[in-house]
Amino acid sequence: MAHALPLWSAARLRRRPPPPVLALVAVVALLALPVSGGGADGAHPADVVSGLAVLYCAVRLVRDRRRPLSRRGAVVLGLPVVGLAVAAAGALSPEAGLTGLGRYLQVFVLVPAAVVLLVRDRGDVRLLAWSMVGLAVWQGAVGVHQYATGTGASYQGEQVRAVGTFGPQDVMGMATVVSLGLVCAVGLALGRTPVRHRLLAAGCALALLLPLALSFSRGAWIATAVTCAAQLLLAGARRALTVGAAAVAAGVVLVGGFGVGTAMLQERVGSITRVADAPDQSVTDRYTMWAAAVGMWRERPLTGVGLKGFPEHRDGHASLALSSGSETDGAGAGYRRQPLLSPHNMYLLVLAEQGLIGLLALAGSWLALLVLGLRRLRAARRSRRPGQDCALVACGLLVWQLTDFAYADIGGPSTVLTAVGRSLLPLRSCRRTKR
Repeated sequence: MAHALPLWSAARLRRRPPPPVLALVAVVALLALPVSGGGADGAHPADVVSGLAVLYCAVRLVRDRRRPLSRRGAVVLGLPVVGLAVAAAGALSPEAGLTGLGRYLQVFVLVPAAVVLLVRDRGDVRLLAWSMVGLAVWQGAVGVHQYATGTGASYQGEQVRAVGTFGPQDVMGMATVVSLGLVCAVGLALGRTPVRHRLLAAGCALALLLPLALSFSRGAWIATAVTCAAQLLLAGARRALTVGAAAVAAGVVLVGGFGVGTAMLQERVGSITRVADAPDQSVTDRYTMWAAAVGMWRERPLTGVGLKGFPEHRDGHASLALSSGSETDGAGAGYRRQPLLSPHNMYLLVLAEQGLIGLLALAGSWLALLVLGLRRLRAARRSRRPGQDCALVACGLLVWQLTDFAYADIGGPSTVLTAVGRSLLPLRSCRRTKR
């Protein structure tokens, strides 16, 4: 009898192996770890595990000898390869071409394909969404503590900017994680799941508003506002009014009751409407790099200057208004001056380095994914079956990225999280057979 229970448990585990989606949950969980050295350079453990997940999918495909993706799914997910291959061939050096090709393939092709293969049903989607909410709550709590204790990244001479565990060299990391977690929470709250689940999701969404505000990230604010408004409208006008009123009430409590509306935060919010009249140096730098990216594209409109080519061509196209770099400090790291190596606009970065071919391939893939997601959402609403929350989460994650790409580009450990969230929505639309 002493050995009966272990033997029975082992046999049961062999019959019921752990769900493959846990590999993706591990990727999300590893993003809770501090970035080594306080910087955003180099491979993060989450990148390594995402690579292992891709390898696991490849081994399964070879072992099973079957084609799990539908023809439509293979085309949608593989479309970016066309522009990437052309841009890699036109890179300044083979090393730069291979490095850029590997990163783009990871973020836009391989990890999204692994998500489609590993996420089997709505339960897996909810598990992955809740893991992203949990990560956002953790990073947000660290960020709020940094603001309250003055141990965050430097902002206007004070170390109050919430950056979570990502450090001052990746000030957008926490903002990205919190924003995506908030989008997931809103989608889960708008579904037809049990009431306690929806209330918990709504509470998490409201709690995440505070660290998002303290990130001082204008691009994340705009993308999150646009996405949440879209989710509410897609869920129905009545729900949009109810949740909108709750969000306004929460904002009043945060600003009036807890004093979140500090002078720095108010100035940051006001700067959104002053980008054309009296822009600060960061906005001036961004406009200058946008103009430089357009200049590169005009030189080579079809193929661009090649992967990783923006830094090398920047000075030849940028005006004297561009500063020498951005300054970072605080959050456990010393003072550092970072060079400006990208235009902080994904569309312009792709246009400059990959030309029209690359932009049309990438944007075509993204739009096809969004169309598939909206079709799934419409079907869920018409049938009134469980699953609307999954469709709202999936569509919201992609809408957030498409909006945020107007103010940011890929870079830093949080990029792998956007790769995980990009392809939650095709599911059966991209699979050849049901699992």
